[in-house]
Amino acid sequence: MLYYLFEYLEKQYQFPGASLFQFTTFRAAMAILFSLIIATVYGKRVIVFLQKQQIGETVRDLGLDGQKQKAGTPTMGGLIIIMATLIPVLLFAKLNNIYIILLLVTTVWMGIIGFIDDYIKIFKKDKEGLKGRFKILGQVGLGLIVGATLYFHPEVTMREHNKTMITENFTVEEVRGQDIKSTMTTVPFFKNNEMDYSSFISWMGDGAKEYAWLLFIPIVILIVTAVSNGANLTDGIDGLAAGTSAIIVFALGVFTWVSGNYIFSEYLDIMFIPRAGELLVFVTAFMGALIGFLWYNTFPAQVFMGDTGSLTIGGVIAVIAIVIRKELLIPVLCGIFFAENISVILQVGYFKYTKKKTGEGKRIFLMAPLHHHYQKKGYHESKIVTRFWIIGILLAIITIVTLKVR
Repeated sequence: MLYYLFEYLEKQYQFPGASLFQFTTFRAAMAILFSLIIATVYGKRVIVFLQKQQIGETVRDLGLDGQKQKAGTPTMGGLIIIMATLIPVLLFAKLNNIYIILLLVTTVWMGIIGFIDDYIKIFKKDKEGLKGRFKILGQVGLGLIVGATLYFHPEVTMREHNKTMITENFTVEEVRGQDIKSTMTTVPFFKNNEMDYSSFISWMGDGAKEYAWLLFIPIVILIVTAVSNGANLTDGIDGLAAGTSAIIVFALGVFTWVSGNYIFSEYLDIMFIPRAGELLVFVTAFMGALIGFLWYNTFPAQVFMGDTGSLTIGGVIAVIAIVIRKELLIPVLCGIFFAENISVILQVGYFKYTKKKTGEGKRIFLMAPLHHHYQKKGYHESKIVTRFWIIGILLAIITIVTLKVR
């Protein structure tokens, strides 16, 4: 909103300093500043409100150290993250940008699903919360919206890089690339690290590329569902999900900045995505919200994000990665989420397999998700969180390095 206000003031009255709002980097800096202030200052008021409404965490007895002390801690703190993200974005972003619209929809959509889940757990006294099939249905619905928008919307394009050509007069000229509709994405660690989803169905004939959406949209649905569930599973001890996610979002911010800037993308020889530079405003606001939330969520936590926060975080991270065409980096960048997901799958699968074979179920880990395994081994949760953060930083560095390693 402020972008349009200052744009008007500059054009009509040459208002001093109004031109600053034309720069994405300035608005991104303002967004992270505002989100930090909102999360830290107004976050306390949200916590007090949750306490007055007796919206406290019901803790299952899993035999973990310090578990009982967490009972009654306010939950649904994801509202702080959502509020501290949406307000700066509405103030500083170009709201007619298709990518900003898509991420606003993602934030609200996943926030509602998480809120319903938390509401059922707290007020309906149902520890299971929202039934799994309805949660999956919501995630699939979002993936369908995101996938269809990215595939069919005319403003979702990529641009070919400048190419040199020799003219009839034997002079060398640079030809500026054109914006094209494409399902091209980035493949890390490979030469020319680009791949087109439509190539997987090219064997069907020349017209097959028109039906690439039949492959692209299910992939988007799978990614959105997997990452949001991974973030949800990671939210098990104080500060783990918020801190890990802040690291991931920072790396995505780097990719957003270079992918949405023609000069940087040309220099790094990576895919340039027109209009994606505006995403930097959303990414910085989201990162500021996560860091601000950590003020109250680090051990001992004064508030938990609940599914309101964790499902929203996972959905937003997935959509940002898909928009900037870095979704194939998710297994590395979101390695913590991936490990948490895999630990649960392996634990459940192995338990069922051994029970069927021997009549007695066996376990790979002392407890799943993975962070609970280390709690059972006697590690303090602060140590577990810090080490997971360190691993997250290493994974983020590796993903950023892929800009030049091919």
